[in-house]
Amino acid sequence: MYQVIEKVLDEHSSELEELALKIWDTPEMAWKEEKACAWTAALLESYGFTVEIGAYQMPTAIRAVWGEGAPVVGFCGEYDCLPGLSQEVCPVNRPVIPGDDGHGCGHNLLGVGCVGACLGVKEALMAAHKPGTVIFYGCPAEEQMTGKGFMARAGAFKECDFTLAWHPSADARDNYGEHTGVEGAVFSFYGRTAHAAAAPENGRSALDAVQLMNMGVEFLREHVTSDVRIHYTITDGGLVPNIVPDFAASKFYVRALSREATKDTYARVIKCAEGAALMTDTKLKITHLGGLYPTLQNRVIGEIVQKYKKRLPPLQYTEEEIAFAKEMNRQSPLYKEEVPPFKANSQPVSMDNIYGSTDYGDVQHICPGYQVHECTAPSLTPGHSWMMTSASGSSIGLKGMLRAAKVMACAAYELMTDKEKLDDAKAEFRETMGSEAYECPVDETIPWPYN
Repeated sequence: MYQVIEKVLDEHSSELEELALKIWDTPEMAWKEEKACAWTAALLESYGFTVEIGAYQMPTAIRAVWGEGAPVVGFCGEYDCLPGLSQEVCPVNRPVIPGDDGHGCGHNLLGVGCVGACLGVKEALMAAHKPGTVIFYGCPAEEQMTGKGFMARAGAFKECDFTLAWHPSADARDNYGEHTGVEGAVFSFYGRTAHAAAAPENGRSALDAVQLMNMGVEFLREHVTSDVRIHYTITDGGLVPNIVPDFAASKFYVRALSREATKDTYARVIKCAEGAALMTDTKLKITHLGGLYPTLQNRVIGEIVQKYKKRLPPLQYTEEEIAFAKEMNRQSPLYKEEVPPFKANSQPVSMDNIYGSTDYGDVQHICPGYQVHECTAPSLTPGHSWMMTSASGSSIGLKGMLRAAKVMACAAYELMTDKEKLDDAKAEFRETMGSEAYECPVDETIPWPYN
């Protein structure tokens, strides 16, 4: 049946590519993806899906459904961009508008690739006269960590037997290791202003509290597990040196490879903040930004994905695309003459952990799930970079997007038509979760993001 999926996606490739380029050309930040949302929904509707824009009370979320009955597969698409990564499609750093936004994580490809996968599964099920339900979830604000958390809080993803997602990358190597979970917060301190030279004794410095909190966190680093990452920035440090600042704030992210370690470290960071407030006689306000789970790659699903990664034709590049990749790689400080222009061939699945994060981890703790990686950029392209923006608007990125759609659709069809394999995936999920139950990190205290 994978030939049916290949054929239908090749036939609709121009429509999918056109949508990906429209989203690339009109980058929209988190929670503001109105055009990307509307365009994506329109294409899904044209493919026969019943589409809801504003799903889960979120204006830029989509729930699009085709079919009926079990099994149910969900595809998690994204379409938000990043600040400051505007870039032309060229192999050197040349912003379209300096300082403007751009698709430096390839989400213009990510969401559309999932649309293509939905179409492929739908057509395969129809051709085989098999039952099943295909759901596209348009997920806002992945870069803000909480898009899928807000959706999960409203009940999303529980209806699925399994889900699939993918991510654009500088290579095609999948990973069984984990991305870290996250907790985020803003720590605001309120003191008392005074003339810093004439009457410093009257002041209570909020900046002192921020600095003492940060110092406490630096000492904390020695006493956490090696997978923990803590990073912060001072978002407000006062106005001028000769005024004791009565307000100062810092923003923190805490990451770890388990939800337990993430929560434990975050609680200890809060104690550092409370101690700093006590030492400086200031008041503390914590604005919890929410969090997300580490990823949980389902290996039963992963093995099926790898089969189709090997079975489907590898990506082929033109001389112009190879020249583009070589020139872009030369912009990297890691460049060496022997570096290949692309790493697009199937490789053994990595077991290494990845210390970035994705809110798809939440979905993987609700039902079995797997995230595919596909090559959409030259081999030395880092994530969140002008290089990724450029590649994501090029024919290189579009080729990888279509291949990802085919791989996901083929894997999804096999799981939906082979009860034993789907049961195995579910059994693995239950065994891995054990007694743990998903508790949404985006609770009712998290500020509503849509203004």
